[in-house]
Amino acid sequence: MTAHWRPVVSKAAGPVYLAIAAAIAADIATGRLPEGTRLPPQRALADQLGIDFTTVSRAYSEARRRGLVEGRVGQGTYVRSRSATQPPPIRAVPAASGGGMVDMSMNLPPRFDDAALSADMWAALVELETPGGLDLLMRYQEPGGSVRDRTAGVAWLSPRLPGVAVERALVCPGAQGALLATLGAIAAPGDVVLAESLSYPGFLSLAAHLRLRPVAVPGDAEGPLPEAFQSLCATHRPRAFYTSPTIQNPTTLTISEGRRLALAGIARAHGVAIVEDDAYGALPRAPVPPFAALAPDITYHVAGLAKCLAPALRIAYLVAPDTRAAARLAGALRATASMASPLTAALATRWIEDGTAARVLEAIRHEAAARQALAAGILPGEAVSADPEGFHLWLRLSPPWTRGEFAARLRTVGIGVVASDAFALGTPPEAVRLGLGASASRDDLAQSLRIVADLLGQPPAMSSLVV
Repeated sequence: MTAHWRPVVSKAAGPVYLAIAAAIAADIATGRLPEGTRLPPQRALADQLGIDFTTVSRAYSEARRRGLVEGRVGQGTYVRSRSATQPPPIRAVPAASGGGMVDMSMNLPPRFDDAALSADMWAALVELETPGGLDLLMRYQEPGGSVRDRTAGVAWLSPRLPGVAVERALVCPGAQGALLATLGAIAAPGDVVLAESLSYPGFLSLAAHLRLRPVAVPGDAEGPLPEAFQSLCATHRPRAFYTSPTIQNPTTLTISEGRRLALAGIARAHGVAIVEDDAYGALPRAPVPPFAALAPDITYHVAGLAKCLAPALRIAYLVAPDTRAAARLAGALRATASMASPLTAALATRWIEDGTAARVLEAIRHEAAARQALAAGILPGEAVSADPEGFHLWLRLSPPWTRGEFAARLRTVGIGVVASDAFALGTPPEAVRLGLGASASRDDLAQSLRIVADLLGQPPAMSSLVV
């Protein structure tokens, strides 16, 4: 039987031959291509898709390498019998673009290919050398930043957090510095802070450093459960609720607006401050309103630039519930870090004022979407949680794989991932987080993801062939 089969592929999602091979794998898994089915002749499929014959030939070769199909001399290409299929050996990732390990454990914004935009980013740094510009290098600034830098921060936040008074906004030395100042100002050693059961490791480290007691709030597909949150507020009398509500790290979950309103109402009733880590909040084009917009009177909103502009800036904007709270936070910043770097704050301000920041954000969004589409075509969808506007994935493992063994096997072939232990308040699930942004190119990412997919398809005992 010859399949009247035509894969859906996107040239924007990376190499077309890989997209075709991934479509073959997906359609075999769903039963659309039963074993023994003859695939369309290569030239016929090339004509249907409007691509080169060599691209289809390369795709079929890739599918054969994965053990999905077999070529029969003079007859064509057929879907292999599963009983006859032997898993291909897992091969190490060659040091193609950057050398060394492909560190998918790092959750970085993906690199974009726009020489003109890159030049404009560097040009803004040179342009800081203006009359009076030496003050950036030779003078201290007030904790919380200059009025100009705070005004730029308010402008940056305005699409999702409009109407913020400049007096409530502070410029901080990165999101971690903002969280340190905030938690240190509102909680004391021994105090309980509620958080999602899987939370950002940086928060967990700060809680340990400040000797706070983080307690997990169980959740569902919409976010932390209000009834559980209510019960924990009543029994533990927490000082704060820490949350990363948009494209959450690591699960990629975005808390629904209704759930945010319910949680905010409970927090207000119990006198619990909300510490909103909005690291990924700038990425969605149509974002859910942040807690700081829904409950500004009890929310400390932290918006770092690392995930949406550039990790090297180490700048975050912190919006306090009121001016008195902002003054207390300025004191905490003075005690912990003195101030954010005036030079990088000024660069962020210049990018925001001249539109460079908006262009960088759009370039990151575009590249992230392409990489998510690439991953969706390679990894098994039933195992993956992802947000199409984010740049990390949450990969759930099925028995007999365990998170430690899976991460260890990937390390032997040069791929780094993060096991769920780093995020867990309580018993970690069998899952790992994969960052899609660290790979220098889509080709490098696709190669790494194919290895991850191949490993998922083998039991741990058979994957001992990893070299």
